[in-house]
Amino acid sequence: MARAFPCSSFDISGRVTGFGNPDWARTHAPAAATSPVVLATLAAGATSVGKTVMDEMAYSINGENAHYGTPTNPCAPDRVPGGSSSGSAVAVGAKLVDFALGTDTGGSVRVPAAYCGIFGLRPSHGLVSTENVIPMSQMFDTVGWFARDLSTFSRVSNVLLPLPADNIIKQPTQFSIPKDCFEILGSLKDKTYQILNASVAKRFGSDAVDNRNLGEFVSDNVPTIGKFISNFSKSEAPSIPALSVISYVMRCLQRSEFKANHAEWVNTVKPNLGPGIRERVYEAITSEDGPMEDFHALRTEFKSALSALVKDDVILVIPTVPGSPPKLRMEAAALENFRARAFSLLSIAGLSGFCQVYVC
Repeated sequence: MARAFPCSSFDISGRVTGFGNPDWARTHAPAAATSPVVLATLAAGATSVGKTVMDEMAYSINGENAHYGTPTNPCAPDRVPGGSSSGSAVAVGAKLVDFALGTDTGGSVRVPAAYCGIFGLRPSHGLVSTENVIPMSQMFDTVGWFARDLSTFSRVSNVLLPLPADNIIKQPTQFSIPKDCFEILGSLKDKTYQILNASVAKRFGSDAVDNRNLGEFVSDNVPTIGKFISNFSKSEAPSIPALSVISYVMRCLQRSEFKANHAEWVNTVKPNLGPGIRERVYEAITSEDGPMEDFHALRTEFKSALSALVKDDVILVIPTVPGSPPKLRMEAAALENFRARAFSLLSIAGLSGFCQVYVC
């Protein structure tokens, strides 16, 4: 089929799964079994040629690793490659392999795909097996993949997401291109929104374009959002308060599961964690869970609202990230602002459990 890399959260029988951190590798035994996803690609003819670097414990979208080095972004060597599946995306973008596997919880396939200029898919939650993959947050964990060209991307997708023989693929009848999501890009020079609208109108007709603001739609159709929205109404522009709430709720739920999965190991081993990762991990394992009942209610309402919006014949078109990849070693305050805007976009698919594909 092709040459491939899985990132270092996938189990390979007889080998230690490193999870991006030397102390994790040191304190864990070799895997007893191989990830079914890896086995499926091998059975289809792929050749696995190694494992790739990732952010420690999958807890970043930057792609930087203080222990093993940061993979060089083939499109912009002075900028981060994106993470957490950084090595997988770089290996594909640099033409070292034909495709690669990665995990996506909060954006770890979509972000590096965008930063490295390749195709990347986060499938709908639960459709692709996460067995024998180290969990970050099971509520949101997915296994995705990267490729440089659409042909290879489709071949991998057909192996890992096989369709029934009698399946009829419906053509889209409408494209939701919410203007407010593109305003998050924050650049007056960016013409992506105008180009998308013109392209869809030319191909499908102007009636196929829906430019309703997603933030307003979410506010109107997710009742529990009212319990949180006032805390986000004065955020720095460009921001969408409703999507900031969606991001906040997802990150709270994610932290809670991460704590349940890994707090005991962190507290026992006291691993050496790199800058940024250390603070994020310890915040997760020491933070209070918050109003979990409200978080879960909002998640259910949001999924229902988004299902009503896209039905089975509408494509929601949004930016994957709010701009160009951050510079390596970017100043912390600027990076945090970028991350906040990024997660308000990434959490749309994350909290709903829907699929999202980055198209280069």
